[in-house]
Amino acid sequence: MELPVNRFKRALAEGRPQIGVWCTLPGGSVAELLAGAGFDWLLFDTEHSPSDPIAVLEQLQAAAPYGTASVVRAAWNDTVLVKRILDVGAQSLLLPYVQNAAEAEAAVRAVRYPPRGVRGVSTVSRATRYGRVAGYLAKAEAELCLLVQAETAEALGAIEAIAAVDGIDGIFIGPSDLAASMGHPGQPGHPAVMAAVEEAIVRIVRAGRPAGILTLDRAFAWRCLELGASFVAVDVDAALLARGMDELAREFGARGGGGGGAG
Repeated sequence: MELPVNRFKRALAEGRPQIGVWCTLPGGSVAELLAGAGFDWLLFDTEHSPSDPIAVLEQLQAAAPYGTASVVRAAWNDTVLVKRILDVGAQSLLLPYVQNAAEAEAAVRAVRYPPRGVRGVSTVSRATRYGRVAGYLAKAEAELCLLVQAETAEALGAIEAIAAVDGIDGIFIGPSDLAASMGHPGQPGHPAVMAAVEEAIVRIVRAGRPAGILTLDRAFAWRCLELGASFVAVDVDAALLARGMDELAREFGARGGGGGGAG
């Protein structure tokens, strides 16, 4: 059995823009629903959601039959969490709050087997197709895509150093945490924050790495793509659902006089 090719990693390396959606709602049904929409990639979040490596396994299985690539965000840049998420079959990983080159290097070591890294060895896991992928330990690294998040003013100052770390496949800007770091909590759309994001994207691209971002601002998403961002998430499943339900409630509350209580 062959190891699956990481199409998402190939697309980033070739400079082809990838449009995605954030998945924060746990469960295979939601993952399958989103995967069938036809986006280039989905981000299964375990940092700001109830999901964990066990829940992610179900999400990866549900999304697998579709053409959408799966990316998993670990709760932290932690070797144990990385190991568990890789063993359940994730091939693309996003690690939050990477502040400098040393932390980026630690992330790289976590996804590589010895002697190049410290990833623990399991030969019977979903990643190895339960032992059926011959030579998995030698092949895995080529198909793993490691993305790190720069989401503070300190991290933005280290972009070139982070980009220079061998094994980093892309740098993602986290606007919400960046806004808080810059003294504008809850204001990712603040002009100073947006300007910092734009500058960071240009610097990442200039350093030869793919740049990514999540923004619910459609106009800003297009602006980031124009600046060279190549993996852009344009919405969040929970936000989409909330907006749709709020609009429906407003429409029928206004027309039908409903107040929102249970019948």
